[in-house]
Amino acid sequence: MNVLVGGGTGFIGQYLTEALTSRGDSVTILTRNPQKYTPTDKVSYKSWDDDLSVTVSEADAVINMAGTNLFEKRWTDAVKKEIIDSRVSSTSALVSAILMAKSKPKVFVSFSAVGYYGSRGSAKLTEDSLVGDDFLAHVCELWEAAALPVSESGVRLVIPRIGIVQQADDGALAKMLIPFNMFVGGPLGSGDQHYPWVHMADVVGMVLHAIDNDAVEGPMNVAAPEHGTMNYFAKTLGSVLGRPSFFPVPYIALRAAVGEAAEAIVASARVTPAKALQTGYKFQFPELDPALRDILKKK
Repeated sequence: MNVLVGGGTGFIGQYLTEALTSRGDSVTILTRNPQKYTPTDKVSYKSWDDDLSVTVSEADAVINMAGTNLFEKRWTDAVKKEIIDSRVSSTSALVSAILMAKSKPKVFVSFSAVGYYGSRGSAKLTEDSLVGDDFLAHVCELWEAAALPVSESGVRLVIPRIGIVQQADDGALAKMLIPFNMFVGGPLGSGDQHYPWVHMADVVGMVLHAIDNDAVEGPMNVAAPEHGTMNYFAKTLGSVLGRPSFFPVPYIALRAAVGEAAEAIVASARVTPAKALQTGYKFQFPELDPALRDILKKK
């Protein structure tokens, strides 16, 4: 397949590109600075400023995960606008290109996040659950709405709602490892909140599942089937590392450090990957302990 990926140079994009090329697919990555990257026989780079309808016409599948980092800056009004615009504008640009393309892709995989649900305590959340009412829920609602018009053109639309991706080289786990390695690790916030983690291998696996399986359509929760709280996650991480896990980071400290984004960090979302399971996806890492041991190379 020829796969077009918006945002393919980022955290998840690098792993997804490797998986696609390893199975024989060709990947074209859309980036603001294509000159920064060296193309190979399987990976090419194009600019968002190119004629995207032509680029899309050459693709069998289009994936968009472009968007600014949620936690890189404090959430001022300007940063909030940037967070929304970077996601909605890239999605809208690809949707317009698909609608205008002479040859349309079979599937458009347009990323969202479990932040769609907001903080919902211990309520079991499936793809049919209602949208939340906080800032990230609003972001996801707008992000997903921007993708919907492709369905009118007969292109299958899949919206992966990505959980908290676990990988040692970046993301939430990389930040949590720092205090744990200094023997001062522990849960964030109260620890009672449900923590919708997912191994990077299953993020990539579920995206490939979405591309290949015509039965997958609409929202798809990308989170491990094992439910657990932040306390459980921190305790398991400490056990895998052979480190203590009784130095919690209280919400007030998180609020002082990152501002309003602290609310998202301690949000509780008991997310169930109902659609992935119903359509036959087999998790590589359904349980936390083996997942962390694989990521951290611990036996």
